[in-house]
This record gives sequence, C-alpha cells and structure tokens, in this order.
Amino acid sequence: MILVTFISVLMIGGIMAWVAASWSNLASRWISLITLLIDFILAISIWMNNASTPWIEKFYAPWIPNFGINFSLALDGLSLLMLLLTFFLGILGVLISWNEIQYRVGFFHFNLLWVLAGISGVFLTMDLFLFYFFWEVMLIPMYFLIGIWGHENKRYAAFKFFIFTQASGLLMLLAILGLYFVHKNNSGVGTFDYFQLLGTQMSLSTSRWLMFGFLAAFIVKLPVVPFHTWLPDAHSQAPTAGSLILAGLLLKTGAYGLIRFVLPLFPEASAEFAPWAMLLGVVGILYGASLSFAQTDLKRLIAYTSVSHMGFVILGVFAFNSLAMQGAVMQMITHGITSGALFAIAGILYERIHTRDINAMGGFWVKAPFMGVTTLIFVLASLGLPVLGNFIAEFLTLIGSWQANQTLTILATTGIVAATAYSLRIMQKVFLGKTLNEKTMTDLSLREKLVFVPLIAAIIWLGLFPQKVLNTTKPMIDKSFKTEQTTLNQKDNGIQ
Repeated sequence: MILVTFISVLMIGGIMAWVAASWSNLASRWISLITLLIDFILAISIWMNNASTPWIEKFYAPWIPNFGINFSLALDGLSLLMLLLTFFLGILGVLISWNEIQYRVGFFHFNLLWVLAGISGVFLTMDLFLFYFFWEVMLIPMYFLIGIWGHENKRYAAFKFFIFTQASGLLMLLAILGLYFVHKNNSGVGTFDYFQLLGTQMSLSTSRWLMFGFLAAFIVKLPVVPFHTWLPDAHSQAPTAGSLILAGLLLKTGAYGLIRFVLPLFPEASAEFAPWAMLLGVVGILYGASLSFAQTDLKRLIAYTSVSHMGFVILGVFAFNSLAMQGAVMQMITHGITSGALFAIAGILYERIHTRDINAMGGFWVKAPFMGVTTLIFVLASLGLPVLGNFIAEFLTLIGSWQANQTLTILATTGIVAATAYSLRIMQKVFLGKTLNEKTMTDLSLREKLVFVPLIAAIIWLGLFPQKVLNTTKPMIDKSFKTEQTTLNQKDNGIQ
C-alpha cells in the first residue's frame, strides 16, 4: 500500500491545507510542508533498502474490470528516482513560496500538492487509462497556479499551456484506445494493463501511428522544438514555485513517458524514428542555447536553457544504448535541480527589485555575496562543469550517442560551448559590473538558505558520487533493452 500512500497523502494533505487556511495561512503552509516531508522520508527509506531489482514494489486492485481498467501501480529504479525528485523539489517549492504567496494561500497549496500528486501518479501507474487520468490531474492545478498567482500576462500563459498540453494529451488518449483495440483483436482480451500490452503484435504502419500519438503528448511536454513555444511564456509568468515545478518535474514527465511507454511498447517504430528523434534533440540543444543568449528577461533566459538541456534527454533516449540512457536519466535529475535553483533565484530577485530585466540588474555580488556564490554554483552546473552532476549526465549521454551517430554527437557537443556563453551571461549581467538598480538588495534569508543549501549539496553529490543513482536505474535499463531487443528479434524472425 505504500505506492497508494505516496499519492493519497498528497491529495489528502492538499485538501487539509485548503481547509486550514480558513483559520490560518501559516497552518496551511506547515501542513503542505509536513505532507511532503512524510512522502520524502518514505521514498528515502525505500531507496536506502532497495534490493536493485527491476520492480521494487507493485500494487494491483480492480477498478473497472469490464473495460480492462485497473488500479495498477509499480515502482522501479526510474520511478523511485523521479519520486525522490518530486518530493524534494516539492518541499523546496513550499519553502520558496512561504512569503511570496499572500492571497488565497490555502487554494495555492491545494493546487501545489495536487499537481505533485498527479506527477507522482504519472511516475507510478502501470495502467494506461489510469496514466492518462493522472496526466490530466497534473494539468489542471498547474493551470490555476499560473493563471491565479502568475505575473502580468498570466492568463495568456495559462491558456497557452493548457491548450498545448491538453490537445497533445488527447492525441495520446486516441493512441491508448487504439492500442487497446489492437490488443483486443489479437488476444480477445481488452486491457489497459502495461505489462499485458508489452509485445502486442501489430503492423509497422499501425505501430508508427500509435507511437506518434504517444509522442505528441511527450514531446510537447518535454518540450521538443518546434512544440516548445508554450514553455517560455509559462515560465516567465508562473510564480516561483510554479516555475520550479514546471522545469524540475513537469518536463520530466515527458521524458519519463518516452522511456517507459514509447520505446518498450513500440520498439520497431522507435528504432526507425530514432535518427530523426536524435536530430530533433540536437536542434533543440542548439536552438535553445542560441535563444537563451538573446533573452533579456531572466526567467525566459532560464526557460530556453531548459529547451537546450532537454535536447540531451531526447538524444540519449533514442541513441538506443544503456550508456546514453543512463545519461538521459541523470540529465532529468540534474536539470531538475539546476533549473529549479535558477528559477528560485530569479523569483527571489523579482521579489526584491520587481523586475526580470537583466539589463536593469548588475553589481549584486557586493550586496548579496551568498546569493552570488549560490548562483555561480548552479550556473557552472548548467554549463556542465566537472565535479557537478550535469557534467556526468552530459558526458554519459554524449559517450552513448557517439556509438549511435557521430555527426549528431559532434553537433550536440557544440551546445555545451554555447551553454558556457549563456550561463556566464547570467553572472555577468546580474551579479558583476556596475550597480544599475538602486533598490534595496538584501542577501538570502535563513529560510532561503534552507532552500539552496540542500540543492547545492545534491548537485555536488551527484557530480562526485553518481554511482548510487546509476545502480538504481541499471536493472530497469538492462531489462528494458533486453526486452526491446527480444521483441525486435522476434519481429525480424517473423518477417524472415
């Protein structure tokens, strides 16, 4: 029942935080914080006792058996790491918004916890109908987070986010239904169960169309160029906690979907599409880097760095080897930490000087040295400096992608050079040079330091001791590639 607990605790905590706000906003904040701490401690305890098996925990209960819909949850190394990231960033999201959110506090924490519940459900569910349900659950609360507590153009950004993700999600629903009927025609049994749908026999043409339905939802959420235009608007208008959740977690649901569903369910179509997917990844790396360097809005700048970094995930996933896949998973984790920290810094700066324009900043290092050092650490992580976690992620991805396509790997490597330019530009414009903004600038408070110190520790630990993370995902990756190769071999033998 621990898998059900992860989700139900967040949902119940969200309702309690909303109700408690009618008496005290402080109580609402503490309920949210304690709720996330409970889930985080439970996830840590599982991780410490992980037996390095492909599936660590499973839960199954009938829901609508006549239609093959069941409440099926499972936890492996990949989903465990994603849950740890979810609860970790959720705790920091509550802390960073402690003073920022001053109206409708209860409803804010309700939406925050429910979007995290939806994300947790996405990482745990093994029933495709239930997966779509949680995919939608995480959409609506994020719409409210942007539309109610965002900045000047919040309604436009919220609508754009909703339309992009909802439209692509409907295409995935059609693909899920298509897979359901294909399996039913083959076996006589209608089911949405992930494990039963693996290896479903279908023509290559059918496999392509169904794969593209899933891809539509995942590449929009990731996002992949040219389906990325909702991201800069959503990031720039969202409250600080919303940006942290968007960059750190919602984008990762797209990458998770590729690894969990697209490659295992459609191995032949995925292998055929792989060169084009890797090309899209490289385009995203270079395009995101160039657009980052052109931005003057600090949050939009950081948003475009996410487009660039997510290109490495696409590159690694579709390189079809374990090294690149390990790099892609590591990139999902390290990018969540790094981009989350940079968005938190952008939010703190906005609270103090009420602008996101980097041309109106400068010279803040003298007044806020702790903030300056903190920003420097995450800027260096973003550009892939050794000893920090992002370097491990990009190194593994590029080593793995070299085995698949050397030309695209060389082009992707130039993206790291571009990352140096846009990352150091943040430091130059915001913390160095002359002081252009005379408003009072104070250094990080104790509460803000409590947010950034764990993030700093995490990104350094991942850079120095990545083996724990790599060992956690290894059984899943090994089993995944073995299953895909077996499926491809069976199809080849059938053709012969």
